[in-house]
Amino acid sequence: MWYLHLLTKRFRGLRSGQEEQSQLIGLATDLSMLRMFETFLESIPQLILQAYIILEHNHRSNLQYISMALSFLTIAWATVDYRRCLRQSLTHLNNMPSGIPTVVYLSYKIFTITPRILSLTLFIMLSTFSIVTMACIWLLGTIWAFLEETSFCTSRALEHLYRAVVGVILMFTFFNIKGENTRVHMTMYYFLNVCHNLAAPVLLFLLKPESERTDYFLPIIFFILVSNLMGLGFLGLYYSLLHPRGPGREEMEC
Repeated sequence: MWYLHLLTKRFRGLRSGQEEQSQLIGLATDLSMLRMFETFLESIPQLILQAYIILEHNHRSNLQYISMALSFLTIAWATVDYRRCLRQSLTHLNNMPSGIPTVVYLSYKIFTITPRILSLTLFIMLSTFSIVTMACIWLLGTIWAFLEETSFCTSRALEHLYRAVVGVILMFTFFNIKGENTRVHMTMYYFLNVCHNLAAPVLLFLLKPESERTDYFLPIIFFILVSNLMGLGFLGLYYSLLHPRGPGREEMEC
């Protein structure tokens, strides 16, 4: 229904003015956010379960690896697509450039979300009580969304639900709630994120020494370490050289 409504608006926008186009962009942004919510609420739990079965019970195949790789790519692209739509809908911000900047930003998301999911899987392998820790992380993200006083929904109940979903997203990647400058928040977030990711294999080694003899232990430690470094490297590259700066479209038009 949402896609049909957006398509109808699109055809109308071809024959109308700027006001109709802005409504269309806003609708596309809302649709992109709903698609991202679906990805984080449905795809990521399934992916964690799939990774747990592969690592804990040694049920693996090349088809599973391909499926997981495509899932990681889909999750990362959902965040990139929403960011592009969000910046397009906010006239005080410049659009996100296509081409190399988008590829770099997508790489940053892939190489930060992937080790995050794997590290949480290792925590679950360590103890099922790790789910309590994950719930605490979700609660902290939700509280931050409440402190930011978001205004995405039209009713208070839906706004509370929206903030709870934002808490879920913050468990896996940084999410700019209002499209504002969040350099300090992002720095603090990824510092704690990387420390928590690296703690997973260390605790698994200390509390379950038998895991060292498995064929996945050393490769997954190496992957989590390298992937975090690459993700932060792409993040620094994007915001230092490729991030759009200067006056927004509204200021330029004025």
